[in-house]
Amino acid sequence: MISNLTLSLSPSEAFSEINLKHKVREELGLKETDELHILLQKRSIDSRQRSIKVNVSLQAFVNEPLKEELIAVTYQQVAEKKKEVVIIGAGPAGLFAALRCLELGLKPIIFERGKDVKNRRRDLAKLNKEQLVNPESNYCFGEGGAGTYSDGKLYTRSSKRGDVVKILKSLVHHGADKTILVDAHPHIGTNKLPKIIENIRQTILDFGGEIHFNSKLVDVTIDKEKIQSINVLNLNTEQSTTYNAQYLILATGHSARDIYQLLNDKNIAIEAKPFAMGVRIEHPQEMIDSIQYHCNIKQLGDVREFLPAASYSLVQQVNGKGVYSFCMCPGGIIAPCATAQEEVVTNGWSPSKRNNPYANSGIVVGLDATDWSAFSSHKNLAALELQKQLEHKAWIAGGKTQTAPAQRLLDFIENKTSGTLPSCSYQPGITPVNMEALLGNTMGKALKEGFKSFGAKMKGYLTNEAVIVGVESRTSTPVRIPRDRETCQHIQIKGLYPCGEGAGYAGGIVSAAMDGERCVDEIFKIPTL
Repeated sequence: MISNLTLSLSPSEAFSEINLKHKVREELGLKETDELHILLQKRSIDSRQRSIKVNVSLQAFVNEPLKEELIAVTYQQVAEKKKEVVIIGAGPAGLFAALRCLELGLKPIIFERGKDVKNRRRDLAKLNKEQLVNPESNYCFGEGGAGTYSDGKLYTRSSKRGDVVKILKSLVHHGADKTILVDAHPHIGTNKLPKIIENIRQTILDFGGEIHFNSKLVDVTIDKEKIQSINVLNLNTEQSTTYNAQYLILATGHSARDIYQLLNDKNIAIEAKPFAMGVRIEHPQEMIDSIQYHCNIKQLGDVREFLPAASYSLVQQVNGKGVYSFCMCPGGIIAPCATAQEEVVTNGWSPSKRNNPYANSGIVVGLDATDWSAFSSHKNLAALELQKQLEHKAWIAGGKTQTAPAQRLLDFIENKTSGTLPSCSYQPGITPVNMEALLGNTMGKALKEGFKSFGAKMKGYLTNEAVIVGVESRTSTPVRIPRDRETCQHIQIKGLYPCGEGAGYAGGIVSAAMDGERCVDEIFKIPTL
């Protein structure tokens, strides 16, 4: 007998295999002699009430063998295929575009300006410890893209854009834990994601695709409004090579500013788009746990035995501006994510266990054309110029190093100077700064009111034990590369496919991966000449 059950359970019942089996046996009225196997399908925590519940959907196999779905993906050998797809960028959009090519029998050729995941670690270590920014290899550039070393969150609301489950199954096929298919907010973790990225790379190579690291796009050739070729600079040899590119997927990520400049110089249409900037806030994780799990810190041992580090999601409208949490990292670390030496940029990540002592989150303000009007002389790059200016100001305020400007939360709200700062996970260090003066009137006031609202929603959130660190500026790209809704081709240039976060069509690992697949699907529809 196979039974489908949806249960509302206590954390100890939901997260303990023994207790879960006991509850299912009780629910089905089974005998002790009945053999039981359980296949989890969905699991989500509901902590809105004082009595925390976990909603679990499962299949119970009674006196029958467990029938677990085999996750298999069929790829074709494409080494000799004539229809090639050139992909710029080895982030989730580029890698999943390449995997989709293998499924459809197209040959992917990836050019990535950064290094492979293993060698990329050395540059991240230098950034954290020596405060040296490698502009080609950092938290944003390199194999796997920005998500590889900044968390690996897999939650997305973009299900209408593609098959979310297919992306998750592909990640499981390449080594991710099967719990990402079950949990409502799946997460891989920065410590585990690099190996999965290496496995994806090996699949691409094994089936005849190509991946070229340290290879930076520096020029494109257009003829009769159609892409013809690209020029790629080998960063090791400093020699450039021209490659034919009948189909070019541009999946360069939200921080490839040189690509926006290149397109602009070539009179290829781009446009400024709304985006968000602000700060990253860090609390002791115990504090967030006690707020979200409705207990005091002394009771946390019992609660946390079965529950993960607590997260939160907050949003508030302030004078027509959206103020909201972004990329919340329970048990996480604040990371330096600059892509040039004279800027300070923050982001956050968590390991798979989310067991660090701090909780951090971006708290950002939505910005629009009225906010970058002072940079109108930069035209399509005006929003980008606003972003660049704030990051440079943060670098100056931090002492012209990767030390980040910071302020205690209540001090920020009350416009007081922080004489000292609490301990913080940001490895290059933090220094006291008047954050409102740094952020400017619009963002500063919106954040103050937003934090007050968040404090009303989460009792205990407003505290000087929390520190805000600046700046959180790479939530999304401030530039859109416009494309046709149906074909995904650039509105001017045939054969050019702006893709993923860098083009303004995704916001995270899963949505970027789906967008990469979608672009390949459109290329596949074009008959081979």
